[in-house]
Amino acid sequence: MKTVTSADGTTLAYDWQGTGPALILVDGALTTRASGSKQQLAALLAPHFTTYLYDRRGRGDSGDTPPYSVAREIDDIAAMIDEAGGAASLYGHSSGACLALLAAERLPSVTALALYEAPYNDAPEAQRAWGVYIDRLTAALAENRRGDAVALFMQYVGIPDSQIEAMREQPFWSGYEAIAPTLAYDHTGIMGRSGAIPTDLIARVTAPVLVMHGDAGLAFMAVTAETLGRLFPHAQVRTLAGQTHNVEPGVVAPVVSDFLESVAASR
Repeated sequence: MKTVTSADGTTLAYDWQGTGPALILVDGALTTRASGSKQQLAALLAPHFTTYLYDRRGRGDSGDTPPYSVAREIDDIAAMIDEAGGAASLYGHSSGACLALLAAERLPSVTALALYEAPYNDAPEAQRAWGVYIDRLTAALAENRRGDAVALFMQYVGIPDSQIEAMREQPFWSGYEAIAPTLAYDHTGIMGRSGAIPTDLIARVTAPVLVMHGDAGLAFMAVTAETLGRLFPHAQVRTLAGQTHNVEPGVVAPVVSDFLESVAASR
């Protein structure tokens, strides 16, 4: 493990491996760099890129500095890019894709952007449901009901109550509770109260973009991916056969590699 210090003094923990151009992996909700799938993805990408897998603030071995702001999370990515030599591509998954997008709009040091299933949803009924979830999440975290906050998120993404109750009895649940406050970072902060696609911001992203989604998951993800593909100035869209939101590292890694290598060859 290595560390780097962000602009506000927060210590970020990261691992790196491989050789070649820098690629920073940006996790989604309730995930740390210790995740087996993220470790596998980093290893698969390492023959082609120097891959950086870091704990976002408030997670794993990284610190945190209140108050939270999205700008500080973007500063964290800027610190990682500086650590990587001053320029890097970003791969973001789920709400981590939303954060990577925001960083690419602000940081000219982002050379390319690969996004897997950024969970924006412009449907009015979905935005109403998102608002209810945000209200309930905010209340649970304000009352320090961390387990309930995690359960709310899992209910929102469709995990059955019986399965959630069984999970609450497992040793790993305490790890979820430890990072439960970061649900607000991802969902209230990064994705916003509506959960809508940030159209105006996307139009200002100048880096090449790969937008990916699976064909075996939630239908709205495909709609969102196609919409993003039209909004970005320089984007391509890929559908990954047989994949859900929990994409298999062995499937997504070669797609990301091919895209980034084509970007490098076109320069």
